[in-house]
Amino acid sequence: MRLKVFNHRGELVGPLELPRVVKSDAEWKAQLTPEQFQIARGRGTERAFCGTLLDNKQEGVYACICCGLPLFASSSKFHSGTGWPSFFQPVAAENVATVEDRSYGMRRVEILCARCDGHLGHVFEDGPAPTGLRYCVNSDSLRFIPTGELSSLADPGASPPP
Repeated sequence: MRLKVFNHRGELVGPLELPRVVKSDAEWKAQLTPEQFQIARGRGTERAFCGTLLDNKQEGVYACICCGLPLFASSSKFHSGTGWPSFFQPVAAENVATVEDRSYGMRRVEILCARCDGHLGHVFEDGPAPTGLRYCVNSDSLRFIPTGELSSLADPGASPPP
């Protein structure tokens, strides 16, 4: 699969051909908190206005809690009033996958991490310019990395360290 990742200099590079991340439920449970597992692997939803990243105003990148793939940049975050972190676009279109979700008698578009299929939330067509989209994401599906620490997200497939 072709994805964009950070290199050791903290630069977004790619798309590069990288392998999927596949683990058993037992392996995910050993890595994640029970809440993170229930949301990211069980397709759950955290309660509105309770997520730890909702009011985060720092500059940086939001990565997948499961596999570390960069998903959203703080520059695309906006206050939607919905109670979940919201973004008008992903850091790279190829890093976020979408599938139709017909659960709970609704028809929505679910968003997943393209590398590990971790559940992120849903995307709606009521967001701001320039995309008109609102990627509504669970805090428990994300890990925030401040701009000065982006090199910590360096993917081995991106480039060797100096």
